[in-house]
Amino acid sequence: MPEIGVLDSTMYYEDSRGSGLPFVFLHGNPASSHAWRKVLAEMEGRLLAPDLIGMGRSGKPGIPYRFGDHARYLDAWFDALGLDEVVLVGHDWGGALGFDWAARHPERVRGVALMETFVRPMSWDDLGEAPRARAELIRSAKGESLVLDQNFLVETAFTGGVLMSLSEEERQPYLAPYPTRESRRPLLEWARSVPLDGEPADVAERLEGYGKWLAGSVEVPKLLLTFDSSPTLLIGEELAAWCAENIAALEIEHCGPAGHHAQEDRPEAIAAALKAWAVRQGLREMRKG
Repeated sequence: MPEIGVLDSTMYYEDSRGSGLPFVFLHGNPASSHAWRKVLAEMEGRLLAPDLIGMGRSGKPGIPYRFGDHARYLDAWFDALGLDEVVLVGHDWGGALGFDWAARHPERVRGVALMETFVRPMSWDDLGEAPRARAELIRSAKGESLVLDQNFLVETAFTGGVLMSLSEEERQPYLAPYPTRESRRPLLEWARSVPLDGEPADVAERLEGYGKWLAGSVEVPKLLLTFDSSPTLLIGEELAAWCAENIAALEIEHCGPAGHHAQEDRPEAIAAALKAWAVRQGLREMRKG
């Protein structure tokens, strides 16, 4: 699969090299493009899925791995491939990065699909008891040791963050990019970047910026995929209802039982919902020019 130079590093990406509007699948933490493999296998057309900088098989430059760093490298990836008239599909931080890119490049976006991602400012009070305890732990000194020394995030994401735990063999592609303490720093930075009560301020500012775009972009069709039956879900019924009221041109499709890493639990349902939405919204036509 392809790898391309971006800024001072490289980014790996999957590319079906099909025809039509490019659908770009953006992963979250602590995953990679590997998370989309089962969804992509059910779809047709031009499908691309990059590994975010410092993650998966992309390069690992010596940067802080803040939201803005990821955005800069992702910008360079889009530009290097000349991607326009894009349909974005985002999960977790991939959704947030996709919204941020769309808000800054509205003329290049044809549609946005989102699942289990960050759609509005959050507070500590929004978190349930277990999520709050986990967030406090990750932001502590003990959390640093858990993530960097014990690879806690990857080890638990695909056992506790899914309804059907992945076997050790199935987890290996997720574990392989992070063999050392230093290689896991991007994962820790993401885990500590969830904006709660306005902190970290740089991430909260990004979220507020793309929130305005989500609310005002009536010309861009959007699709929210929702799930049920797991305590790890980020978007439940209440937040889905908020999305319906506050995100312009939004359709909501329920895809059944899944954990936060829903691509592992419900890939066929996700792909089917995306394909049906693309047809309804005229997003399957050949690219112009």
